[in-house]
Amino acid sequence: MPSANNAAIVEISQTANKFRSSIVLQYDNKYIDVKSILGLFTTLISSSKYDLHVHGPDADEAKAAMAEVFAKHNLEINVVEE
Repeated sequence: MPSANNAAIVEISQTANKFRSSIVLQYDNKYIDVKSILGLFTTLISSSKYDLHVHGPDADEAKAAMAEVFAKHNLEINVVEE
């Protein structure tokens, strides 16, 4: 399984850290804090699809920014509307 490239992981984490909201990727039964570079390195693979959960005061802006950065790196996510 190919891993996502390092530049994608760093950019995803940096983008997430601009927001106060909690931003979590769900993959099977795993939940990864997107603000954690280590969590992304150990879990993010380019051939998988993830659910993105965003909760907090700037959730709408965070969802849009995260969807954009994932798409830029050809990573497939489903932004969960809760």
